[in-house]
Amino acid sequence: MSTLRTTRPIGPLVIDIDGVVKLYQMGTETIHALRGISLKIHRNEYLAIMGPSGSGKSTLMNMLGCLDTPTAGRYEFNGKNVAAMVDDELADIRNREIGFVFQTFNLLPRSDALRNVELPLIYAGIPSDQRRERAQQVLEEVGLGNRMHHKPNELSGGQRQRVAIARALVNKPSIILADEPTGNLDSQTGIEIMALFEELYKLGNTIIVVTHEEDIARHARRVVRLRDGLIESDGSVS
Repeated sequence: MSTLRTTRPIGPLVIDIDGVVKLYQMGTETIHALRGISLKIHRNEYLAIMGPSGSGKSTLMNMLGCLDTPTAGRYEFNGKNVAAMVDDELADIRNREIGFVFQTFNLLPRSDALRNVELPLIYAGIPSDQRRERAQQVLEEVGLGNRMHHKPNELSGGQRQRVAIARALVNKPSIILADEPTGNLDSQTGIEIMALFEELYKLGNTIIVVTHEEDIARHARRVVRLRDGLIESDGSVS
């Protein structure tokens, strides 16, 4: 990995987690998924979250993405108390503030790339001409200007992930949250997708990648490692 990578100055605090605990009840057993996590993430950071199976990595990702709320502790997103939000408020944060990129792409099979990218704007109530223009713009940005009217089954795995990334970008979210974004891709395509994340980071996007792969984590500027529901280490990538 080159040592000449650009590191952007970090901006205001986006995520502030303090003493977060998450418990799950499975029959008579209580599972301690998170055991008092504290974490601050600023705008313009490029962060990887790592950990073995059972470390709490997926639970933390769900928490960061406002897909779940803590059992105890404080979670503020752009200064708003997520822990106190009802489902509709959480859904609004997810749609407007968080761009999700999943390992399995999660594209609508019968819709073309343009329609898939437009979806968050439809939910946000953006007029059709504005959302089409914005969706076309982000598809151009991810290198798919000539594939806008192709359906997922007419695209390669890498192109499908680029559509998913465009969809994540279309609302100009506060963070992009990527869960194992290269997990379903071959090695070369994975390298290309991580190069795209690098470009997005340089353009000022805040990126959080959840991964179990060391070579993927090395693309980030900061790595948080979890073990047994606790942060084992949190430091910059050399």
